[in-house]
Amino acid sequence: MVRAEQVWKWFGATDVLKGVDLTVYPRQTFVLLGPSGSGKSTLLRCVNALEQIDAGVLEVEGDRIGVRRDGERLHEMTEAQICAQRVRIGMVFQRFNLFPHMTAIENVTLGPRRVLGLSRDQAEAEAVRLLTRVGLADKLDNYPAQLSGGQQQRVAIARALAMKPHLMLFDEPTSALDPELVGEVLDVMKVLARNGMTMIVATHEIGFAKEVADQVAVLDGGVIIESGPPAECLVNPKEERTKAFLSKVLEL
Repeated sequence: MVRAEQVWKWFGATDVLKGVDLTVYPRQTFVLLGPSGSGKSTLLRCVNALEQIDAGVLEVEGDRIGVRRDGERLHEMTEAQICAQRVRIGMVFQRFNLFPHMTAIENVTLGPRRVLGLSRDQAEAEAVRLLTRVGLADKLDNYPAQLSGGQQQRVAIARALAMKPHLMLFDEPTSALDPELVGEVLDVMKVLARNGMTMIVATHEIGFAKEVADQVAVLDGGVIIESGPPAECLVNPKEERTKAFLSKVLEL
């Protein structure tokens, strides 16, 4: 589903990703761990073409992200072409980014109507199904300001799923939530994982990674320092930097 080979990304003189290699297979839950500033969010943004990589190869379902090949030469895609690629990639951010003047159901139906061309009735029927799936059947007509942070994040997940993505990206989806609201969002993500959605999740939730992840990669300073099944990386890590990161997170 996703292949990164020697992916580099820099901002000015700062290297944020330094030759990242990873492979994510269909129906797999791939969890990115690491301290703040390690490059997790930047890597996700590159997968979704919100940032262009500066070197290396990044593919989703076999297609190069953000570039097209013309013979032996690569050319940057137009914004319209990049948007077409993004349709199959859903993303849930730290902040919910809901439209404050729209109800929950209006937030979820906007993309399918504008981008996928669904009728109002089709989009609303699917939105009701998805909002019910994330436990918000009684909040369809509520505005974001009338919802808790956990509820807003679940609307954001439903909104992303409404676009029928092949791949879901989660960028620290619980970091902006009060501790008592974290579980309700993680529960939705666990169900998605069990149902076979391909997911890349950047998080500090070690318990979620142990329970749900098929593969874990630990980033530090833009480099993957350790990767493998969670039973290896999280229970018996080999690298000292992984041990130091886990000890700090588990103390919180």
